Amino acid sequence: MKRPVVGFVGLGNMGGALAANLVRAGFEVVAHDAAGPARTPLGARWAPSPADLARDTDVVVLSLPDGPVCETVVGDLVAVRDRRLTHVVDTSTVGVSAARRLAATGLAYVDAPVSGGVAGARRRTLMVMYAGTDDDCAHVEPVLAGLSDRRRRVGSRPGQAQALKLANNFLAATALAATSEAVAFGASAGLDPALMLEVLNASSGRSGATADKFPDEVLTGRYASGFSNTLMAKDVRLYLREVAEQGGAAAVAAVTDAVWEAFSAQRPGADFTRIYPFTTGS
Repeated sequence: MKRPVVGFVGLGNMGGALAANLVRAGFEVVAHDAAGPARTPLGARWAPSPADLARDTDVVVLSLPDGPVCETVVGDLVAVRDRRLTHVVDTSTVGVSAARRLAATGLAYVDAPVSGGVAGARRRTLMVMYAGTDDDCAHVEPVLAGLSDRRRRVGSRPGQAQALKLANNFLAATALAATSEAVAFGASAGLDPALMLEVLNASSGRSGATADKFPDEVLTGRYASGFSNTLMAKDVRLYLREVAEQGGAAAVAAVTDAVWEAFSAQRPGADFTRIYPFTTGS
C-alpha cells in the first residue's frame, strides 16, 4: 500500500517535533504555519496555505493552539473543491464539543491529542490517544505510527480522546500546582527540595510533577518544558466547561482553574513549570 502524503499545519514547539518525526519515518511531508516557512522541518516541503495542503496531500495533521483556530483551518480545507485530502488527524487540545463539530465538517476526522511534552515527542515516547470510526482510524494508523511509538485508541467517536486529554491535563495541572505549594512549604521548614522529591517519589505523594517536572525543570532551573502556562490555563478552563456541560463534580477543578488563571494572567506565556516561582513569589 502506497504511503499517504501528509500535510502538517502548526509548527510550534510540539508541532515542529511531530512533523520532524513524520519526515524521519519516511513520509513525504508538506507543512504550513501561519508564522511563515522558518520552522519547516528539514526534509519537509513548505506550503503557503492550508488550501495547498488540501490539494496536494492525503492526510493533514493539525497541531494548533485551540478549537477556534482548528475550526478555521478545517474550514479552509473543506472549502477547496478540488481537494485530494480525505482525512484529518487533530493532535490539538480543542475540547469535546469542538471535536464533535470538526467531525461533522465533511472530512474524515480522527481526534488524536497527545501528552508527554516536546521532549517526549522527540524521543517518540509521547502518548497519542485517539478516537474515531474503525475505518478512519485504520486509514490513518500509519500516520499515527509515524508520530510516536506510543498510541492507544480510546474510543469510536471524536471527542472521546479530547475528554481523556482534558482529564489528563487537569490532573497534571493540579499535581504541579499542589507540588509547588508542598515543596515551598517543606523548603520554608528547612528541608532540601531534592531530598523531599527523593522521599516523595518513594511515597504516596508521587506524581508526574514530583517524578518529572520538578527534577528536570524546576530544580535544574531550566524551566523549558516547551508548554506554556497560557495553554495549560486554557486546557483547565476547557475541562471545567466540559464538566459543567456534563453536570459533573468540579470542586477541585474550580480551585485549580483559579490558580492557573492567576498565573497566566500575571506571567502570560511563561513555561508552565514556572508555577513554582510564581507560588513562592520569586
